[in-house]
Amino acid sequence: MDDRVDEGKLAERPPSGAADHGAALPAPSFIRDVRALLADAATGPDRRKLLMLAFGIVAVLVLNMAGQVALNTWNGAFFDSLEARDLARFLPLFGLFFVIVGLLLVAVVAQTWFQELFKIRFRAGLSRALMDRWLSPGRAYRLPFMGEQGSAPDQRMQEDTRLCSELTTELSVGILQSAMLLLTFVAVLWQLSPDLRFRVFGAGVVIPAYMVWIAIGYAGIGSGLTWLVGRRLIPLNTARYAREADLRFALVRVNENAEGVALYGGEPDERRSLDLVLETVLRATRKVSAALSQLTWITSGYGWVAMVVPIIAAAPAFFLGSMSFGELMMVVGAFHQVQTSLRWFVDNFPRIADWRSAVYRVSMFRDALAAVDEDTTADRIALEPHPEGLLAFEHVAIALIDGSIVVEEANAEIRTGERVLLEGPSGSGKSTIFRVVAGLWPWGSGRVLLPPADRQMFMPQRPYLPLGSLRAAICYPAAPDAFPPEAVEAALGRVGLGEFMESLDRDERWDKSLSLGQQQRIAFARLLLHRPDWVFMDEATSALDDDNQTAMLKLFDEDLNAATVLSIAHRSGLETFHTRTIRLVKTSTGSKMFGPVRRHGSRDAGWKRLFRRP
Repeated sequence: MDDRVDEGKLAERPPSGAADHGAALPAPSFIRDVRALLADAATGPDRRKLLMLAFGIVAVLVLNMAGQVALNTWNGAFFDSLEARDLARFLPLFGLFFVIVGLLLVAVVAQTWFQELFKIRFRAGLSRALMDRWLSPGRAYRLPFMGEQGSAPDQRMQEDTRLCSELTTELSVGILQSAMLLLTFVAVLWQLSPDLRFRVFGAGVVIPAYMVWIAIGYAGIGSGLTWLVGRRLIPLNTARYAREADLRFALVRVNENAEGVALYGGEPDERRSLDLVLETVLRATRKVSAALSQLTWITSGYGWVAMVVPIIAAAPAFFLGSMSFGELMMVVGAFHQVQTSLRWFVDNFPRIADWRSAVYRVSMFRDALAAVDEDTTADRIALEPHPEGLLAFEHVAIALIDGSIVVEEANAEIRTGERVLLEGPSGSGKSTIFRVVAGLWPWGSGRVLLPPADRQMFMPQRPYLPLGSLRAAICYPAAPDAFPPEAVEAALGRVGLGEFMESLDRDERWDKSLSLGQQQRIAFARLLLHRPDWVFMDEATSALDDDNQTAMLKLFDEDLNAATVLSIAHRSGLETFHTRTIRLVKTSTGSKMFGPVRRHGSRDAGWKRLFRRP
């Protein structure tokens, strides 16, 4: 194709007159991001099931909390019976133990089951919402122009969405469970903990339930140190996942272009490039590892010391005889439950940092999808329906991403039934006009009046063949069963691919197994099935030999004679296939459109002359 825009150039700068798209996105807000993602996940067909699972998780957590309280009470009675050597009390406690443990086991299994189902439903809702936005007409094409915010959509909708869904569920359930246990066992510890009495400068001081305050103070110190040491994990994780996306993109790009790499013998060069990308991943990962190692000093040390803190704190009351051994164990158990709840932040901070990073990346992608269409800072070409169903360009100027004007002035009208050739030197903007008409390139000024959208079909140089069967590729974008089997077979035979009749329902990577010329003929078979009124071709026959090109273009005279055609091509001699030519001429300020040049006096004369039989 003639004037393909360099993909590296696309991500560097916005179009002329446009603001920086990254700056146009909403400022990062954690609460706003979480609320928006929760709203997306709770929309659609899974909303009711998601709410039912949430209520189920809460009910199971209440059951678990009751079981933990019962187990702590049993713990005190059990150790009291041991201390008193009371066999009559000791034996029945064993039966009670299995009842309590059975209750807790049921609660844990149910919690795990509900939690896993919630993850699936959450991810389904969030993924569908993002995919709906991404596959809005033309948006997936324009998204890369948003720069870093719109990069790696595959990772955003697969890996980052998975992480966001799973971590949101696990951390939400974890903090809810910790909060419920904290409220319950603070009350238990308050009842069991003695008052601390001492004198300061002759005055008596009483600290009621001092074990509660020791637990809160110890957890506060641990949480504060964890935040100070571990907070840099959030930007480090964000940077690491961005570099992981770069590596995956580079690997996919080499895989998709393996033939070209092999033909050029470029494997060593690709290997060097991949090494450079891999090194950025490893560098980012090493920074995360170093930060995690520093954080481990706090989290592990906090956990080990927490094993003896309650015993040391409660030891004076036990040795003074004001607390039995069973009561001591109940106090220690309640203290550990309070500590476990309060240290939740300490234990989960690495995962919280990972979660915050995932939420940020998914939200940034979500905002970029919205900003693609909402950006009003740049001049945009107005696309409107033509009152008579024609195609017209009115004072159209088209801007490129680097800020230059590729087409300075375009004025033309194409009437129904015409076959128009758009020609001009490479870089004059022919393919960009093709994208403007398709609604993919909005940047510029002026107005384009369009025929009905449902009667148009665009044929790029490399046709898109979806994954699946050859029948699906021919019927695309309709469903594989949208056309009668005999119609599909007739279209396949009409374009000279009858040898594939037996392979119509075989799933294969047809974009790899078919040559480009065969793929272009598949596009013409697709054209025969859909029979649009308007056909826009951009080098759609570039890979065909002269005989096959003539056969394909002859379809417009024999099978699609009512169709209006606007085609872009470089090959000489194509003027004969058209009744009119519009030419783009490059100037120092951008290309200008000249024409029309009409041929043979009527719209059909040239075609009849070309295809008349001797």
